[in-house]
Amino acid sequence: MASFLKRLINTNQHQAAEEISHADIQTSLRIATCAIMVEIANSDDEFTEGERTRIVEILSEKFDLSDDEVHELIGIAQERIKESIDVWGFTKTINKVFTEDQKVGVLEAIWTVIYADGQLSQHEDSLVHKLSYLLGLEHKQLIDAKLKALGKK
Repeated sequence: MASFLKRLINTNQHQAAEEISHADIQTSLRIATCAIMVEIANSDDEFTEGERTRIVEILSEKFDLSDDEVHELIGIAQERIKESIDVWGFTKTINKVFTEDQKVGVLEAIWTVIYADGQLSQHEDSLVHKLSYLLGLEHKQLIDAKLKALGKK
């Protein structure tokens, strides 16, 4: 997977969607999903070990990746975050591929990462609302995803 991810990083980002292979689309989706979770973990300026552990668990399960692959994916996502202006590009990738239910699943994962350290900061709350909007989800879906992540639904 390492060489594949490196090739993806070097791929022209303006390449037409129809020219991108299924594997490239899946890798872009993995990077975008990971980047959103890393961004939410960093939003309160404290990327805790609990948050990192939750991200590894979620990505391992969601994309059937080994721990080494997930750690490499996190590194690539962190590089992409540094290169990006905001999270819009990541949500755009997710919106192109994921169904509404899958996007709600991403939102549930985000809430799980947020509460990995047991608290919700103002920055995390603001960003998760922005992400929900950018993913085209309704406020009720945001709240339902939060309750499900907290085990209250």
